[in-house]
Amino acid sequence: MKWLSMGIAFMMSYEPLFETMRKKGITSYRLQKMGFNRATYYAIKNGNSVSTNTIHLLCKLLDCRVEDIMEYVADPPE
Repeated sequence: MKWLSMGIAFMMSYEPLFETMRKKGITSYRLQKMGFNRATYYAIKNGNSVSTNTIHLLCKLLDCRVEDIMEYVADPPE
């Protein structure tokens, strides 16, 4: 997902989430059964923004840290 803050573009990547899920053997179906909204999962998969409450819930369900869910990716300087 790309954001614009004070004229500076930056990206958040949720690739760590998918890697964490792979490592823990948790599928999107199992995540849904644990109480995570399927539509929110697909929003993340499509790179849409999510709330800090969503990140909190993922950390709780997966027993992991924020950096295991998302990472900041800076755009290269122009």
